[in-house]
Amino acid sequence: MKIAVIGDGGWGTANALLLAGYGHAVSLWGAFPEYIEEMRRTRRNDKFLKGVALPESLVLTSDRAAAVSGADVVVLAPPSKYFAPVMEGFKGLVTNGQLVVSLTKGLCEKTNKRMTELAQEILGLSNVVALAGPTHAEEVARGIPTAIVAACADEAAAKRVQKIWSGPTFRVYTSRDPVGVEIGGAVKNVLAIAVGCSDGMGFGDNTRAALITRGLAEMKRFVFAYGGAPETVGGLAGVGDLIVTCTSVHSRNHFVGERLGRGEKIDDILGSMQMVAEGVWNAKVVHDLAAKLGVEMPICNLVYALCYENYNAADAVSAMMNRDLKSE
Repeated sequence: MKIAVIGDGGWGTANALLLAGYGHAVSLWGAFPEYIEEMRRTRRNDKFLKGVALPESLVLTSDRAAAVSGADVVVLAPPSKYFAPVMEGFKGLVTNGQLVVSLTKGLCEKTNKRMTELAQEILGLSNVVALAGPTHAEEVARGIPTAIVAACADEAAAKRVQKIWSGPTFRVYTSRDPVGVEIGGAVKNVLAIAVGCSDGMGFGDNTRAALITRGLAEMKRFVFAYGGAPETVGGLAGVGDLIVTCTSVHSRNHFVGERLGRGEKIDDILGSMQMVAEGVWNAKVVHDLAAKLGVEMPICNLVYALCYENYNAADAVSAMMNRDLKSE
C-alpha cells in the first residue's frame, strides 16, 4: 500500500515510521526543501523527533504532487495553526478516491472548525478520519505499546484505518464520534498548560489531581455543547489523552505551563521553542467558543488569561480557589 504523510513534525514522522515498519511504501512531505534535504542526508529528523533513525525506504519530499500521487492513504499532520494553508496547497491533489486521515489536534483559530471539517471543506472530501488518543511521538517511534482511536461518521472508513494502523505495539479502536474525539484533543492541550503551571509553582499531587478531574468536567461540558457525545470523554481521546498530556515529560504544553508557573512571559517561552505547543493557540479558540456556546470553563479561561492577558499565575490560583462554592 502506498501512503503519503503530509507534515514532517514529530507526530507525522512517527506515523510514517510506524507505517513504513509494516512494509508500506511511505512518503513524508515537508514544507521546507532545505530541511528535507538535510533529513535525506542524515536519515534523521532531529529537529522534531530527536534520536530516531529514518529508514532508507522512507521517501522524503517537499514536492506536493510527488508526495500524494497514486497514494492509497493520505495522512494529514501539520500543526493546527498552519493546517488550513497547508491544505490549500494540496487542493486538487487529494481526492475522494483516497483514504484521508487527520492526526492534527486542535481547532482553527479563524473559523473554530475541527481539522477534519477543514480538510473536507478545503479539499472537497466526503470523509476524513480523525486518529487521536494518548500518544507521544517519541514513544510510538520507539515501539512503546500504544492505544488510539480512529473516529469517523463513516464506520467503514474508521475500520479501514484500524486495520492499516494496528500492529504488535499499536492498537486502534474505532468511534463514530469525530466531534468528541477532536474536541477532546483540543481541550486537553489547554488543560495541560494549567497542570504544568501548577507544577511550575511547586504545588503537589493534590493540585494536579484536582485540575485534571475538574478539567475533565470542563471538557465534557464543551464536547456536549459542541455536538459530541459526552461518553467519548471517558475514552482514549478524552481522559486518556488528558492524563498523558498533563503528566508526561514529553508534553510541550505542560512544559509551557511549567515556565509560566515559574514567572516567565509567554512570548519568551514560545520564542525559545522549536516545537509547537498547540494549547497556547487553542486556549484562545476554546475561550472564545466556550463564551459563544455558553459553557462554563474556569480552568481553560484562566489559561487563556495567562497566555493572552499577562495574567499572574498566583492570581489565577486565587481566582480559582475563591470561586463560588457549589456541588460537584
